[in-house]
Amino acid sequence: MSFLRALCTPLVSACFGLIVAITFSFQAYGKASELTAKDYGALPKVSMLAVSPSGEKIAFRMTDETGADFAVVMSLTEGKRLGAVNLSATTPDTIYFANENELILQASDVRRLFGFRGKLDLSTAYAFDWRSGDVRQLLIPGDVVYRGQSGLGRIIGLSPDNKFAYMPAYVPKDHHDNNPRYSLVRVELEDPRRPKVHFKGRHSSRDFFLDQNGEVIAHELFDNKRNVHRLLARQNDEWVDVYHKETDIPTISFMGLTPDRESVIAISTSSESGRDNFYALSLSSGEFTDLGFGRADADVERTYQSLDQRVWGVRYSGLTPSYRFFDESISQRMEDIQAYFAGHSVWLQDWTDGWEHLMVYVEGSQVAGDYYLFPKEGAPVKLASARPNIRSDQVHPIATINFKARDGLTIPTLLTLPKNKVGDLKNLPAVIMPHGGPAEYDRVSFDWLAQALANRGYLVVQPQFRGSTGFGLAHYLAGQGEWGAKMQDDLTDAVEMLVRKGIVNADKVCIAGMSYGGYAALAGGAFTPKKYRCVVSVNGVSDLEQMLRTEKRDHGRHHWVVAYWEKLMANGDADKDTLRAVSPARHSEQFQAPVLLIHGEDDVIVPLKQSKNMYKRLKREKKPVEFVELKDETHYLDTPEGRMQTVEKIVAFVDKHLQP
Repeated sequence: MSFLRALCTPLVSACFGLIVAITFSFQAYGKASELTAKDYGALPKVSMLAVSPSGEKIAFRMTDETGADFAVVMSLTEGKRLGAVNLSATTPDTIYFANENELILQASDVRRLFGFRGKLDLSTAYAFDWRSGDVRQLLIPGDVVYRGQSGLGRIIGLSPDNKFAYMPAYVPKDHHDNNPRYSLVRVELEDPRRPKVHFKGRHSSRDFFLDQNGEVIAHELFDNKRNVHRLLARQNDEWVDVYHKETDIPTISFMGLTPDRESVIAISTSSESGRDNFYALSLSSGEFTDLGFGRADADVERTYQSLDQRVWGVRYSGLTPSYRFFDESISQRMEDIQAYFAGHSVWLQDWTDGWEHLMVYVEGSQVAGDYYLFPKEGAPVKLASARPNIRSDQVHPIATINFKARDGLTIPTLLTLPKNKVGDLKNLPAVIMPHGGPAEYDRVSFDWLAQALANRGYLVVQPQFRGSTGFGLAHYLAGQGEWGAKMQDDLTDAVEMLVRKGIVNADKVCIAGMSYGGYAALAGGAFTPKKYRCVVSVNGVSDLEQMLRTEKRDHGRHHWVVAYWEKLMANGDADKDTLRAVSPARHSEQFQAPVLLIHGEDDVIVPLKQSKNMYKRLKREKKPVEFVELKDETHYLDTPEGRMQTVEKIVAFVDKHLQP
């Protein structure tokens, strides 16, 4: 066990003197019987928790076994519910307070729209006044803004009096304009009908940054035809080009404003460390300043900013997160909070005005997800458990290892250990579970599928293969053009390493994944068919040529998104033969292991036809294959029914092929 760093440090919650502030209608309970796959796979009963600016109220999404789905506002001072709104007709993405009385709900609705091809994810935002119970959709396609667009839920600022929200959207000149400009509109929270164009953008506009009065002071653009990325700053009533770079893919991300609003915060890769660093681009001089937040061992992967776009700090990459803020006292508070939960992931979720209270979410080897409110002074408060029916002793522990791939590259790896096998890790059946993205990575967290599989006695292995983010530029770039090749070798090498150590039984290994992970699972079945006893792909890609054709149709041949995928899949050389060579659907005759395909019918990220095509080709070759189409489900498995069906099907399928 010396190669393991077990993340099983006991929580020291006893030292908190925690106060349970809220009694929910569903109380935590312990089950006498063993938990089932459905117990682990169920949507959290409490999620998306947010705190009001004063810290006196919270809001959250609440679901239960009956299919009920609500956004709830509660008073912490009075301990009672103030209001609720039914979410069952949509898929919520984010919940936050605009002010003490208005809750903003970002949600998605995938459906067909007359005159447009396929299904659209018509995401938008709603304002909910808990006092009156009124719910108002802030932007409605066709009401000033372009009818066939998604992504309408983003608010980038509020007016000083909190009456208006500023929201980016495509705005056509008239009803016949099919090439609208990306602009900024002003929406009245109380009466959002007929929003006003606040700032007229361009076809190449990407983002807008506002001053304290809601006026645009910086304007980001990317010209897909000329491959030019720019940032314009307002200087003496003129627009000045303060950043200009010719590139087919943007290499810098503009995230928000410094607290004094004199610079734009940018994240870009440091040439010295190869890690994403944190810079300020002056709106007056166009000069970049290194803010000293860069680290040699982690990327800056997220900024923490308020509704007015001002950035206050960052979160760093890592199997467990870490933080730094402009105000060092906040950094110290986060370090202290993390020390309480050693070995677990502590996610900063929200904060109150002046950072008086910090609200965090904790998960890991002994916690299935708990929310806490930490005041600047006094004892912390446990607000809620995301999964109150899963006790600490029913969470399977998570450990980390590093191993060398065949070419010497270090591959960080997470292992979810069956609780009853921790003391005897020998000859275990295993499931290799590559993550999606592929420009993503796994964290120490409550992974519902990993937990459900570990509960059946399987070691769940999550290698952070080359091409994963979070481990530096070199690790990410090593994956370019390596779909089905070296990225796949990293997964194979993980299996072989664990077999050599005697931990995994070579004859009892399955591979399962979602999105890119689904592709990797299918690639494992096609290109290393003797390694796996079964293959599971959820919302996975099977044909890269078909995928790239879809991206070109949706975005246009010259769009940077197309260039991004061409580099990722084939290092820019995305010709027909190259893509077909690494497309599992084109090699269906090579499969030996049974295959389970699961796909959401409303998936607009990876179209349903990717799995349908794979199914047809495997059936034609008379290969054992099952196909489950999830009704009304998206790419992210956000519905209770879709999640339950998925976890039960996967666990039963793996059991069938790995159990004695």
